[in-house]
Parts: sequence; C-alpha cells; structure tokens
Amino acid sequence: MDTPSSRLVAAAQAVTATEDRDGRRLVVRRPGALDRLRLFKAAGPNLVSNAGWMGMATLACSVVEIEGVPMPVTTTEAQVEALVARLGDAGLAAVAAVLAPQAASLGPHAKN
Repeated sequence: MDTPSSRLVAAAQAVTATEDRDGRRLVVRRPGALDRLRLFKAAGPNLVSNAGWMGMATLACSVVEIEGVPMPVTTTEAQVEALVARLGDAGLAAVAAVLAPQAASLGPHAKN
C-alpha cells in the first residue's frame, strides 16, 4: 500500500551507488533528521558550529558502504574523522557529486 508514511520510509532508505576517482564503489544515503541529530551529538558543542567540519562530516556520514563493506553509524568525533580520512578527497568529492543534485532540487533554502 502506497501511503505518505511508506513513501517517507522509502525515501529515507534510498541509496545511490557511485565510484570515486580511485575506483572505489561507495553507497551513499542522504542524511535524514536522525542522522543529523546523531552527527551533532558526535561533533559535540565545539565542532557543531564549525561549518567546514560539519560539511565534511556530513558528506562522510552519508556513506553507508565502501567496497561492499557496510559502514557503522559514527557516534564520536574520532569515528567521523577516521571515516573522513578513509574516504579522502576522492571519496568526499564523489559523495558531494551525488548529494549536490538532490540538494539543488529542494530549492534555494534547502539545508543538509
């Protein structure tokens, strides 16, 4: 049955596979409200207001799988930074390319 709730759940679970310039297969899922809340908690009160850190962290935490290996939910600053390091510039650029068209389609006031 197609209900508003089922559409929301499906949208929250939608993933996109991409490949970075290093040839790694990444699976990306657009972060939802709970994902962002968890990231705020992991960032802590000092980093949550650092737009650069939060931007990179949001990209990294959008990756749910690397080369067929599921990525656990990050719960600490160290885990976020380890994931950013693992993805590197190539991985983060690939994730940004996946998420940018989705953000643009939401309009000029959309935020991650």
